[in-house]
Amino acid sequence: MSLLARRASAEFAGTALLVAAVVGSGIAAARLSPTDVGLQLLENAIATALALGALILTFGPVSGAHFNPIVSAVDWWLGRRAGTGLSASDLAAYVAAQVCGAISGTVLANLMFDLPAATWSRTDRIGANLWLAEVVATAGLVVLVFALARTGRSNAAPAAVGAYIGAAYWFTSSTSFANPAVSIGRAFTDTFAGITPTSLPGFVCAQLVGGLVAIAAIVVWYPNAGNAADDVVVAHPSQEAEAR
Repeated sequence: MSLLARRASAEFAGTALLVAAVVGSGIAAARLSPTDVGLQLLENAIATALALGALILTFGPVSGAHFNPIVSAVDWWLGRRAGTGLSASDLAAYVAAQVCGAISGTVLANLMFDLPAATWSRTDRIGANLWLAEVVATAGLVVLVFALARTGRSNAAPAAVGAYIGAAYWFTSSTSFANPAVSIGRAFTDTFAGITPTSLPGFVCAQLVGGLVAIAAIVVWYPNAGNAADDVVVAHPSQEAEAR
């Protein structure tokens, strides 16, 4: 198996398991605490944060554990001049794997809880306040992972990224999707974690804006961050390293 195929398969599996954790824990929370939405959100947030940290530890050494098209796109953009990070072909493979993985993870969660494999969500998430929250959540996530890489602290990424996402469930009005692939995947479940397909364009656009805000912030706060693009989210082999 080629290096890119191995890395893309890791992104597929990691994103699938992440979304399975998000959707599955949302279903479980709604069943265990049917009358307490706050407790449901707490259960969902804790499970997601812990699963994300574990998945970064598992798949990070293979693909970097991006699990997010925005992280991958910023990695490509910042690393393109330094010859680090993802190439354009890597980026295309990563994004395809992440989106397909997210949809597969939702199907897996639905089936584990004896629900139809895929059902369009009816949970509307539309509004300027939610889009602003997605800009904030996405920008903060991307700045965090590049700050860790640029300062040689990628080993802290599993705990730090999991903690950030767990906290962002609560300090953002959108509950911090912060990820276009995960957003798309969550449209295929009519459960606690779902989002209507008609809500997706606003969320994805806000996440893209968040990525641009993050690039601007990284350039100001962490010059030459592109030199560390191979260490996002955690260090993983480059094509050149594999060739040697």
